[in-house]
Amino acid sequence: MKAYFTRAYTLSASHRLHTEALSAEDNRTTFGKCNNPHGHGHNYRIEVTVGGPVDPATGMVINMATLDQVVNDVVIRRFDHMNLNLDPLFTHRVSTTENLSITVFDLLASALAPAILEKIRIEETENNFFEYSGSH
Repeated sequence: MKAYFTRAYTLSASHRLHTEALSAEDNRTTFGKCNNPHGHGHNYRIEVTVGGPVDPATGMVINMATLDQVVNDVVIRRFDHMNLNLDPLFTHRVSTTENLSITVFDLLASALAPAILEKIRIEETENNFFEYSGSH
């Protein structure tokens, strides 16, 4: 028997969408106003979905306090009120929310065992949502 639990978190971070692989003009064309040299910020809403067997003793897939602690230690403390472009994980990748989703997933996957990280969903704006479910 497998069940799923999703919990939401928020963080605020800035970034600039830019890559050395493109010319300055191509960066402006590709990323538009998100290529602003001064960057811009978002109030991200991150949903973390874990799955696994329901523990017969607790009735839970994962203890909510444990999930909160791991997400806060591994993700929130690292990225909240930071410039994503300055984080070593974005040195060689564009700080798009697609890449942020992959990064958050990779950071949390092993930290949440024995529960299985099923999906990361990040709401960047009221119109933009990004999901990543790992390489399965």
